[in-house]
Amino acid sequence: MTTPPIEDTPGQPTSPDPRAADAPVGQSSGGRSATFVQDLLASVVVFLVALPLCMGIAIASNVPVAYGLITGIVGGLVVGFLAGSPLQVSGPAAGLAVIIYKLVAEQGLEVLGIAVLLAGIIQTAAGLMKLGRWFRAVSPAVIEGMLAGIGVLIFASQFHVMVDDAPKKTGIGNLITIPEAVVKGLPWPKLADRSVRGAVVEANQEVGAQHAKQIEILEAYESHSRDDQPDESVDLDELAARQREIAASLDTVAATLREGGVFAADGGTRRESAFNAAREATEAAAIALASRENVEPTLLAAEREVLAFERTLKNHAVAAKVGLLTIAIIVVWQVLTSRVGFFKKLKMVPAPLIAIVVATLLAYLLKLPVMYVEVPDNLLAEGHRPTLTTLQKLAWGPTLTAAVVIAIVASAETLLCASAVDQMHTGPRTQYDRELFAQGIGNTICGFLGALPMTGVIVRSAANVQAGGRTRTSAILHGVWLLLMCVFFTQVLQKVPTSALAAILVYTGYRLMGFGKLKRLWQTRRSEVVIFLATVGTIVATDLLTGVLTGFVLAALKLASSLSNLRVKREIDGDREVLRLQGAATFMSLPSLAEALEKTPQGTNVEIDMAALQFIDHSCVELLDSWEKQHTASGGT
Repeated sequence: MTTPPIEDTPGQPTSPDPRAADAPVGQSSGGRSATFVQDLLASVVVFLVALPLCMGIAIASNVPVAYGLITGIVGGLVVGFLAGSPLQVSGPAAGLAVIIYKLVAEQGLEVLGIAVLLAGIIQTAAGLMKLGRWFRAVSPAVIEGMLAGIGVLIFASQFHVMVDDAPKKTGIGNLITIPEAVVKGLPWPKLADRSVRGAVVEANQEVGAQHAKQIEILEAYESHSRDDQPDESVDLDELAARQREIAASLDTVAATLREGGVFAADGGTRRESAFNAAREATEAAAIALASRENVEPTLLAAEREVLAFERTLKNHAVAAKVGLLTIAIIVVWQVLTSRVGFFKKLKMVPAPLIAIVVATLLAYLLKLPVMYVEVPDNLLAEGHRPTLTTLQKLAWGPTLTAAVVIAIVASAETLLCASAVDQMHTGPRTQYDRELFAQGIGNTICGFLGALPMTGVIVRSAANVQAGGRTRTSAILHGVWLLLMCVFFTQVLQKVPTSALAAILVYTGYRLMGFGKLKRLWQTRRSEVVIFLATVGTIVATDLLTGVLTGFVLAALKLASSLSNLRVKREIDGDREVLRLQGAATFMSLPSLAEALEKTPQGTNVEIDMAALQFIDHSCVELLDSWEKQHTASGGT
């Protein structure tokens, strides 16, 4: 995404024949069958790259894993078919994870679908209005700063998830507590017997599921008790019944832990004490719902105690080792496939996939007490689709703002990615308006399904080109493989450790930071470094939109400064005085130009050389005309 965009060739039509985007890249003598085989093989590689990233980005966005998988499927089956960049692959992107995390934290999961739906409509309209190319008019320093800022936020937040801990609420909070996460993950873990570890894993998954249900009950009650537009569809008696089910489930978990000897193992007293507190809190919540007295404080206490019990079942040290192993495998595999003869043949096998497979097998065989991915049997049942009730109680201001931000960032990231992909092959060029339209349709569908937003993604797209993809068929087929995986192999996905996925994102965030780009920016123009650092710092300290706007403002100020940068060089050539103007002569440089002209003695022979002048506006032309008349009137030439 850092590759400079390719400009449209002057004189060429802005909307090429759509069939050109479907033409194979470098058609071989084998004809269509050979092209299909290449696309088929490439689609498998893209699928293997996309699978862990779809799940990991969902975790980074603080939404169920199913949301990321749905977006990946739509990106393949829908956007892959409509795309204006045939070799670009679309799906959930790390660049939007920060925006979604904040949106979900502030407004809840039910608002996500509406924001993505609105963003998709905005993108679709922009594509129809042929605004695609304008999304590329962004200062490289701002884009680099945006990606680096996103990288910092993802790295910092997922560092905590990598040790099976919850990320903090702010980017600064995540950064300053990284040493705390290191301390949690540093000790060498002491593993109990295999049977005890197995009991902990099962209990951890069950308590996590009950904690999610506890949050749903709390959100439902808060929706019911709103002062403005309360949700009358919420049945408090039903909530009380669901609350009693949570208490009963905790009893089942406790029985399993006692039978497995977990309460008698290391930390058993702390775990049993936490269980007792959670059990009492959930019972009290059921009673409060039934009696309609002191409900909200009791529900908050229940959610807090169930979470505390869940945390006692985590082993931060084990999770940290799984995460470190994942990163180590990624690095080692990349080194081997780039330098060692035998492994060079395996370069198409993505490093994240190898890392996930090894970490998953290790965790499964050893029954490691870590958090595992939660994937529902029915993906569509997981999403929070927009409903009339949600629309009625929606806070439209923040939601519209989020939708506009998602649309702008997703569009810019997609079209910059498309420019980079164009430089990776010699086939048909991107049709930017068609690509923007396709992304809008995809995000509209994702919003309707309550899933994550999508963009064109450089990692998957590069894998597609490098694996020999020739037409859009490879992108479409990768969506088919994702769908089949989610329909028939959900139990495999449920064995993936959360810390391993978080480790992939820690590595991804580190790569996104790209502070090595500072050297190139410094060599190009040092003012670009200021814009880069200001964008990164503002994104981390505030939010993505504020950071990008800060970068835009600084870039605009830099442009204004360059337009006012007029240099006047005075030379004596015999009996003539020569004023050589360089740079840009605008109304902002009027004072310096007037001062130079006024220093010229009256009655002299003066030549004004404007050959090196890049630009002159009407105000400066008028000043020169006026001065010429005055100078001639005084006897000069």
